Amino acid sequence: MRRCVCPGSFDPVTNGHLDVIERASRLYDEVTVAVLVNTTKQGLFPVEERMDMLREVTEGLGNIRVDSFDGLLVDHCRERDIPVVVKGLRAVSDFDYELQMAQMNHRLSGLETLFVATNPEYSFLSSSLVKEVATFGGDVRGLVPDPVLDRLVTRLRRS
Repeated sequence: MRRCVCPGSFDPVTNGHLDVIERASRLYDEVTVAVLVNTTKQGLFPVEERMDMLREVTEGLGNIRVDSFDGLLVDHCRERDIPVVVKGLRAVSDFDYELQMAQMNHRLSGLETLFVATNPEYSFLSSSLVKEVATFGGDVRGLVPDPVLDRLVTRLRRS
């Protein structure tokens, strides 16, 4: 069975993330979407809610598992026998950072990384930018899946 992982914070999941996950799902038999638990950062959404949103927006794909991890991605992958990381690249600046991560992961455990060029429609998109625009009342419809948009608007109203 061909398996890969798509890791990230997904706070919240965007249509750019979803594009990469969908494309990975056509290449691999099983895709684990792994939400990073970062204890040093307070996210807008708790990890469990991010995982719920990911399950909801990927349920139609059929070969997606949603999980979380803390610590090193290589340890998470080793424990689950996942040999490949799939990462989306938006710009050259992403490549510089992700290449270093890929090389370190490979050195630590032999983990391979597959880079997927982001759909140009989403090349500017990040969770941070979505949150910033939405915080100030900007329209982020079409940048996040509809169920995520509903939760985002509700969460920001409460803040």
